[in-house]
Amino acid sequence: MTPVALALVLTSAVIHATWNLLAKRVGGGPATVWLFSALSATIYAPLGIAIILIERPVIGPTELLFIIGSGVLHLVYFVVLQQAYRVGDLSLIYPLARGTGPALSTTAAILFFSERPSPLAILGALLVVGSVFVISGGARVFSASGSATGTAVAFGISTGVIIASYTLWDKHAVAALAIPPLVFDWGLGLTRAIILTPIGLRQRAAISGIWQEHRREVLGIAILSPLAYILVLTALSTTPVSYIAPAREISILIAAILGARLLAEGDSTRRLTAASTMVLGVVALALG
Repeated sequence: MTPVALALVLTSAVIHATWNLLAKRVGGGPATVWLFSALSATIYAPLGIAIILIERPVIGPTELLFIIGSGVLHLVYFVVLQQAYRVGDLSLIYPLARGTGPALSTTAAILFFSERPSPLAILGALLVVGSVFVISGGARVFSASGSATGTAVAFGISTGVIIASYTLWDKHAVAALAIPPLVFDWGLGLTRAIILTPIGLRQRAAISGIWQEHRREVLGIAILSPLAYILVLTALSTTPVSYIAPAREISILIAAILGARLLAEGDSTRRLTAASTMVLGVVALALG
């Protein structure tokens, strides 16, 4: 992995963990997703339009299909993630989701994109994924079916599956189709906002309440969520998925710290120790 790609991913990780902390505080569901998606589409519109006018990228039927398709995948991701945060801790849900996604997307990239990461990079990916498993509670978490923890685990893993799906889809969009990352992400936000507009109209009172109570958090998500993913998309445009996806999981270390320190979530020692091991995995990925 090049130093530039690593810098993009690590910066994105800090931003990603931060907006997930904000999302945990806001809670909510489709109404919240519509609100920050509409704000994101509005905030990033001038930049997206400027890039289209200056760079004149090819945005034909195939490109539009990938933008809309990814918008739908990201919509499902945000809705499931919001539900997950309603039933589980940040330091449980975040590692499960972020760990499952890279494990699946890296495997799929090797199988379908013919990516061939070095042995050191594979070791780094295994360290990252293994640390995620420990952070999440190990095998005992999966025996908690029927409890609130079991429900949270189910939502966390479901979120990870969606992450793997949109990572592979989006890699093709920015690498093979050469859609500019900012334009692509702006299209995702616009797609989400359009699809959820009927819900937004029906839940105007709920949206007004969310805005009054969590205005700063919603604005933070609207700005930081696209920014984090634009950085990742930029790295994906030149770097294999099997390197980028695991390296993104350094954000789990940050989220574990935030969950333990700011949200007073329990079992912090084990989660922080395992998260620290993840740093070694990221170093191995960078050297590999």
